[in-house]
This record gives sequence, C-alpha cells and structure tokens, in this order.
Amino acid sequence: MPVAAAVAGEAAVVADDDRTESIEESGMLINPVPAQRLLVAALGALAVFGSVATSSAEPLPPPPPPNCTAADLAGVIAGVTAATSAYLFTHPPVNDFFTGLQGKTQEERRAELGTYLDANPQVRDELRGIRQPTRDFRARCGG
Repeated sequence: MPVAAAVAGEAAVVADDDRTESIEESGMLINPVPAQRLLVAALGALAVFGSVATSSAEPLPPPPPPNCTAADLAGVIAGVTAATSAYLFTHPPVNDFFTGLQGKTQEERRAELGTYLDANPQVRDELRGIRQPTRDFRARCGG
C-alpha cells in the first residue's frame, strides 16, 4: 500500500519495491527505476562492456627481459658516470683535454676527440672499458 508524504510543499508517492516511484518536483514527473534493477542493469552492462573491451584489445607487449627496466638502465648509467668522473679526476691531462672541448661545435669536438684517442690508445681503451656496461645493457635489452 503506497505511503503519501508531503515534503516542503511537494507531493511524493512511494510505492513497494516491485513498483516504480513517482516524485513530482518543480512541475516535472520523474519515474526512477528501483535501485536493485539499476544495479543489476549496471553490472550487466559492465560485464558486456568488459568482455567486448578485452576481446577487442590488442595483446599486451611481452615483458622486458630481466634487469632491463628503466631503473636498471639508470643504475648502469650512474655507475658509468661515477667511474668516468673518478677516471677523469685521477687522470688530469685527460680531464684537461675533455674540459677544453667545451664551447666547440660538434664537428670540432669529434675531430679533436678522434685525433686525441688515436694518439692515446691506452686512454681510448680505458674509456671504452668504463663505458662497456652501457653497451652491454643496450645489447641485452634492445636499446
């Protein structure tokens, strides 16, 4: 049996759960669906949408190889940078050469670096050894 209530000058009629509710507000008649039916419809729509979305989505890319994350790369680069810094501090003539490259064009730096490393093969080999972990990482991880 419906219960009638007067709320702030507006009439509201509340029905049993099996019937819809009618509320007259501001001259508009609203017929909301009971909450249980709305919940069932929403869950049904979610299930259909979820199955469509997952079936039409492209497959996920394979995970990166082990130890190939951005954090791993940052760690390798940090180690190489620290080793390069230590090398330059302990080899003042090499540090002076690289410091002297500042302010030059890229072409000038390449030319001078090639000439310097050709004249100093031990320095070239030592710097290659310091940078080797970066090359290994890129070879292993496809970067």
